Amino acid sequence: MLARLRRDLDFFPSPVEEQPGLVIRDPFHYSDATLIVPPALVAGLEFFDGQQSDLELRAFLVRMTGDVQAGEIATHLIDTLSGAGFLEDENFARRKEAAESEFAASTVREPSHAGSGYPAESGPLTETLRGYLDGARATGDNRKVLAIAAPHVSPFGGIEAYRAAYSALLPEDANRTFVILGTSHYGAPDRLGLTRKPFRTPFGDTTPDLKIVDELARAVGQGAAMEDYCHAVEHSIEFQVVFLQHLFGAGIRVVPILCGSYARSLYRGGMPEDDDNVKRVFGALGELAAREGDRLLWVLGIDMAHMGRRYGDDLDATAHRNEMEAVAARDRERIERMNAGDARGFWNLVQQNHDDLKWCGSAPIYTFMNAVPQARGELLKYQQWNIDEQSVVSFAGMRFHA
Repeated sequence: MLARLRRDLDFFPSPVEEQPGLVIRDPFHYSDATLIVPPALVAGLEFFDGQQSDLELRAFLVRMTGDVQAGEIATHLIDTLSGAGFLEDENFARRKEAAESEFAASTVREPSHAGSGYPAESGPLTETLRGYLDGARATGDNRKVLAIAAPHVSPFGGIEAYRAAYSALLPEDANRTFVILGTSHYGAPDRLGLTRKPFRTPFGDTTPDLKIVDELARAVGQGAAMEDYCHAVEHSIEFQVVFLQHLFGAGIRVVPILCGSYARSLYRGGMPEDDDNVKRVFGALGELAAREGDRLLWVLGIDMAHMGRRYGDDLDATAHRNEMEAVAARDRERIERMNAGDARGFWNLVQQNHDDLKWCGSAPIYTFMNAVPQARGELLKYQQWNIDEQSVVSFAGMRFHA
């Protein structure tokens, strides 16, 4: 039987006009390969389901091409996919074990998006972030900020919302521990991802609050994965770290936490905390929040709706126009529940149509609302951005007080 094509890969149409086809890449970076499968061979990928043989693939290619020598094409396709680490076979198992072992043994979490999401040198990064924030500072509210919510989209796409969120922070916040709740795009659905490693960026290394990290690991047990490999490739926390370091210095104290999607609740019903592991997560974070009070500053790295062709919708989405006006209204309805501290009301809205808005941040939000139920929010900036000509992401800059 042919090995199964990995189900955790990224697939999207080739953006290169001279090379049409289907792009395949590995978001986990077990493999650095990027393949473009020609249009004529895309249908052949269906044979890599763990149920069909190479003979069936060859027969299909002979029928499609009319060439009895199509077996060579089949062999090339199989070898290319396997060599890239895109099949669930021994080659992939070796790559996965090596990558995860390397991360576990590393003393730091290396920057994953320097040079792509933001400049890779400290000088240009400082100038870039200075331009993004434009000297903005919070005005008109002297209450201590309990939390902020900022996007985790590439910073150049969400400048206005990033600026609004980070302008809510003041210089004296530098002495607090930043508990960063990020979306786990690749992790288990009902689990936290923890790490003891400092986050390294062009600015330097953060200081992990190991006492809190270890406390959470003990309290949550199976509800958390320590040294979760997802941290190695995830951007939802990394982007928050560079903004915080820009404001407060490289050595900021952080507790980086990746939040699983709570997909079981989303698709099967019930509340996330019906799962015992999730209940322990909320309990442990709640005890931490109650004990530490304003010594902590919570940072939510969240995007909101994902609409358009890139995300499987049969529409050409344009920011703030046509269908996206209705999306904005539904986004704001959820934001109102966040502002009111209504966790259950928020999750009920997310569950509608199994979250057809495809919010990429509902789990960190719901986690925060359960851990810090006294939090009340304020929308500072709502933004939509065309990530391509047919697709839109929405996000917001928010602050929360007790």
